[in-house]
Amino acid sequence: MAKVAIVELNRNCANTVEEIVKMERKIFPKHESLASFFHDELRKKNSGLLYIHVNGVIAGYVMYSWPSSLYGSITKLAVKEQWRGQGHGEALLKAGIEKCRTRKVSRIMLHVDPLRTPAVNLYKKHGFQIDTLVEGYYSSDRDAYRMYLDFDSS
Repeated sequence: MAKVAIVELNRNCANTVEEIVKMERKIFPKHESLASFFHDELRKKNSGLLYIHVNGVIAGYVMYSWPSSLYGSITKLAVKEQWRGQGHGEALLKAGIEKCRTRKVSRIMLHVDPLRTPAVNLYKKHGFQIDTLVEGYYSSDRDAYRMYLDFDSS
């Protein structure tokens, strides 16, 4: 039985940050990677990062922010290839949503490549709706869906 834990990043843990930066570089094309800005992103008071440990190995992470009191954002969600399809991305997404919810935002937004069908389906499963297609979001020939999840105001 795998030992799985979602952990909030301790910003002083340089080894963990470096491991996540390596994962970022491997998973995302250079022009989409936050690797060179990762430390700057983590210094912001309105952002956070959760990562998932599976048997002592970092298998994935979710980065989130709340740029204003109106909305939060899932800025990154990544799972190492060998750990995909096992529910780790879903667990990270749910944890990221909950972190944004605790900030009392009324909406969470994210961007996703329409060709990443498993990711689009995961977001839809958790209530995200497609707002619009943003042409050239990732590069001149790669678009993105802007998706959102609204919370009840009650």
